[in-house]
Amino acid sequence: MPDYSTDFEGDTVVVTGATSGIGRAIALRFADAGATVLNADIESEPKVAETPTHEAIRNQGGTSEFVETDVSNADEIRAVVERAREHGGVDVMVNNAGLFIGGSLLDVSEDEFEKIHQVNAKGVFFGCQAAAQDMIDRGVEGTIVNTASISSFVAQHDQIQYDSTKAAVKMITRGAALELADHDIRVNAVGPGQIATEFIDGWSEQAPEAAQKDDLIKPVPAGRAGTPGDVAGAALYLASDDADYVTGEVLMVDGGWRTI
Repeated sequence: MPDYSTDFEGDTVVVTGATSGIGRAIALRFADAGATVLNADIESEPKVAETPTHEAIRNQGGTSEFVETDVSNADEIRAVVERAREHGGVDVMVNNAGLFIGGSLLDVSEDEFEKIHQVNAKGVFFGCQAAAQDMIDRGVEGTIVNTASISSFVAQHDQIQYDSTKAAVKMITRGAALELADHDIRVNAVGPGQIATEFIDGWSEQAPEAAQKDDLIKPVPAGRAGTPGDVAGAALYLASDDADYVTGEVLMVDGGWRTI
């Protein structure tokens, strides 16, 4: 049997938006694999869990800290990357923080459009930039994993502005992968589908049932909604040595949703 390289002992991982949902699952999984994890989020208290992410990691004997970070502010992204220098510098950057604001083309306001793009697109872009600069300065072969979506490829009703941000994440991922290949820095993205998470209020309760139906949305061939843990496993793979020849890709974690 092959020996899979999911050991991140000695590595420092920054995960934006790791307080809840997919980001929390990714952070916990990296910590389980031995990494020091920095949670870069605007708030430390999770929406559902009782224990903040960094405390949960410490309780399990890991090393972690919370760094208050608004990813719509490039200076704050650079600050958390600089903070990671205290732990040796960023080895893996996970640009996961995201925001959902629905609305049709005719209803979206300018303020809403700017807000969602500041977080979802600008945050990923400057997260890639800050992490890459740190990796280049230190001469390390780091990896960057962004959180894209099925919306990176498929338009959906009443979420045109969200779809546009996730399409941007796809192209930021591919463009950064192209530019950073000469520095031995790989850049990829995970593409979650219908994930049962608190990202959208009430969705953690609705998603499992919705995944079985086709009256409102396409059914999921896998027969269930995904979990944050499903996405975390994909993120770890992309950051690992097993994916050493993978860059510029969006790994879909959608239970086969896009095959229909």
